[in-house]
Amino acid sequence: MFRVLVSDKLSDEGLAVLEAEEGIQVDHKPGIDLAELRKIIPEYDGLIVRSGTKVTADLLEAAEKLRVVGRAGIGVDNIDLGVATARGIIVMNSPEGNAITTAEHAIALMTSLARRIPQATASIRSGEWDRAKFSGKELFNQVLGVIGLGTVGSIVADRARGLRMRVIAVDPLVTDERAQRLGVELVSLDELYRRADIVSIHVPLTKDNAGMVDAEAFSRMKDGVLLVNAARGGIVSESALVEALESGKVAGAALDVFESEPPHSDNPLLQRDDVVLTPHLGSATTQAQVNVAIDIATQVRDYFKTGVVRNAVNLPSVSAEELEELGPFISLGEKLGSFQGQVCSGGIDEIEVEYAGQIAELNVQAVTIAVLKGFLTPWVGDRVNFVNAPHIAQEHGVRVVESKAAIPEDFVSLLTVRVRTKLREHLVSGTIFGRTQPRIVRVDDFRFEAIPEGPTFLVRNIDRPGVVGRLGTLLGDAGINIKRMQLGLHLETGQALQLLSVDPVPPEEVVEAVRGLEGVESAQLIDLGEPVT
Repeated sequence: MFRVLVSDKLSDEGLAVLEAEEGIQVDHKPGIDLAELRKIIPEYDGLIVRSGTKVTADLLEAAEKLRVVGRAGIGVDNIDLGVATARGIIVMNSPEGNAITTAEHAIALMTSLARRIPQATASIRSGEWDRAKFSGKELFNQVLGVIGLGTVGSIVADRARGLRMRVIAVDPLVTDERAQRLGVELVSLDELYRRADIVSIHVPLTKDNAGMVDAEAFSRMKDGVLLVNAARGGIVSESALVEALESGKVAGAALDVFESEPPHSDNPLLQRDDVVLTPHLGSATTQAQVNVAIDIATQVRDYFKTGVVRNAVNLPSVSAEELEELGPFISLGEKLGSFQGQVCSGGIDEIEVEYAGQIAELNVQAVTIAVLKGFLTPWVGDRVNFVNAPHIAQEHGVRVVESKAAIPEDFVSLLTVRVRTKLREHLVSGTIFGRTQPRIVRVDDFRFEAIPEGPTFLVRNIDRPGVVGRLGTLLGDAGINIKRMQLGLHLETGQALQLLSVDPVPPEEVVEAVRGLEGVESAQLIDLGEPVT
């Protein structure tokens, strides 16, 4: 008998999936306080939560029998994934159940904003009848700029085309072929800002796009543009939005998400008549709540009854025996993929994962999936996991090629990730030293041995005296410590490539200062994740 605790409100349809299964006992205790939860969690094999329950390290340490945590929804930021993984607890989510609902809400926000429906409703309820005051904007033939063509963004684009809008979009992972199938024109972000009458945001919140729609972005938009954000708070700078509304650059905004939720009572957006607001309702429909409940209940049921794992965010699909041998390469693959995902730009045509040496003799599917997960995470966030990474790559029109080569000259095993875009090919190779120590040994034509962990500067510069010294002085003066430094040279071109592991994370002004140094051709700050222990 497996015991499953559901600690947040779950629809009856989801509960019924578990209750109908012989051998599974379900206890539904929505709103249980943390102290009581910690007291009873040792009795349970499975835990299902929404966003209310915080699955902390302390709670997981007390969960002596726990084998799986199911999250009804996509976000797992309320679950300590590191501790869950260390304790062998599978964490699953249900990433697709609310996509249509969220997309429809974005369309509803857009139409409400264009026709000023909430304001007109409030006016008529106050006893007014002023039709001229609420003259709106027709959506027909307007240019909708969609930032992010993932599942939700693609649905929004499809619905907008049904309204006979012209849709342009930016998404570095989407190929021209997929865009054509969607009836969408791919453009650069600059062009989207310049041409769009309405901008709708559909990307996850990551460290790279936090505050991306800022004052500078608004300055590049058309006068009188409308803005819709039903994605995540923090992508749009609210202070910059207020200034853009006050200046008239932005004619109106519709927001379902906020930098702080709920927004503070003194937030000026709450007082503006040109802003439509909803309290994070993107997934708040009966159908979506039922869908995610059934999805996660089915996943947990199948895991206990058959061992099948779907939508796991912390476990590749390999046996325990394979995992022992492949584990270091799975970690390495995810880091190499993450490296490429952060440095590559432009439409991605193909990702090739090449295995050479002893690793080529193993079943490497889990390693390829780890590469894809690492590559896609900077772009699509929590939605990607070890199970759905190939599907998401296919969804974006990215070809994935797995190849095996002859024994490499310098290493027992070598893992190489090539990313081909419309403009060029990016290459990064890595290996394992000893049994568990990952190393990056090549980036494009530069060779070195770098430990892939933490915030890391990738600097291309001219190989001449003084460049490295100026870089070290700049970082030192800014209070940034260089923990490790690897330098690769290309004798034919006179170029050098540096990988500098730094601490703490440099602020943006330091990154810009590095880019402005004499002799530096380019500089990127990337995050290569936690150390491998």
